[in-house]
Amino acid sequence: MSSRANPLVAVLMGGPSSEREVSLSTGKECAKAIRTAGFEVVEIDAGNDLPEQLTSIQPDVVFNALHGRWGEDGCVQGLLEWLRIPYTHSGVLASAVAMDKEKTKGVYRAAGLPFAESFLADKDDVSARHLMAAPYVVKPYNEGSSVGVYLVQEGANTPPKLSEEMPQTVMVEAYIPGRELTTTVMGDKALCVTDIITTGWYDYDAKYKEGGSRHQIPADIPTEIYNACLDYALRAHQALGCRGISRTDFRWDERRGLNGLFLLETNTQPGMTATSLAPEQGAYAGFDFPAFCKWLVEDASCDR
Repeated sequence: MSSRANPLVAVLMGGPSSEREVSLSTGKECAKAIRTAGFEVVEIDAGNDLPEQLTSIQPDVVFNALHGRWGEDGCVQGLLEWLRIPYTHSGVLASAVAMDKEKTKGVYRAAGLPFAESFLADKDDVSARHLMAAPYVVKPYNEGSSVGVYLVQEGANTPPKLSEEMPQTVMVEAYIPGRELTTTVMGDKALCVTDIITTGWYDYDAKYKEGGSRHQIPADIPTEIYNACLDYALRAHQALGCRGISRTDFRWDERRGLNGLFLLETNTQPGMTATSLAPEQGAYAGFDFPAFCKWLVEDASCDR
């Protein structure tokens, strides 16, 4: 961080990904919180002129509030490394690997972590016939926020008809029944476990529309499962090489006990509105939203 009396933080938001609107919401709330924490802030809607904007503004730190491709997959991280501007969250390699769900599972496998079995397939083949016994899930392998997720129910007579917006290569994943749990890692500590309660599938609307879900924090689950979530999330964070914060999502089939707990993915850029899952867990650990954002700003660096 520079020697300015009041460091200048550039908050990157928006961008061209399918998660643009979520990122704009994240960025606006983070910018407000960072100002409250005592920093000067400039808000940037990341477009093709981002290198020129950053060169002109010369911020001391970039707070990365982008979601989805280009902002979460190592691309903007590489640009910031090139410009030598300290930035928040994970670096190039961890961001790229964690954004690719199939490569993430390779890291999970090497670290001895349990995960939902899956494979990549051509979209046309997925729409033509069942490639896995139902129930199963079809989703992009390099998007977040439950964008483009299809749940094929047990007993389905026909395969899913995927939209034209879906990529040509998709992930087919075994469906794990049960509860949706999540754990945020902050630095070298797993904060707690949240039970995400919905009336149906935890899709995009359940995540972001008012009343779509409710969060029980801490989760009312057996101590063995709670501690396993903390352990697995920290191990995933470390195995992927994440920095700053990450959030690992789980499915837990209660009927199978510990053998029913599976990792779904690790998010290197989790949602960051004041009521999002990671900031909620930060608050539970004693960091209000401005303090949570301040910690991220002060953790920023290059060579992440």
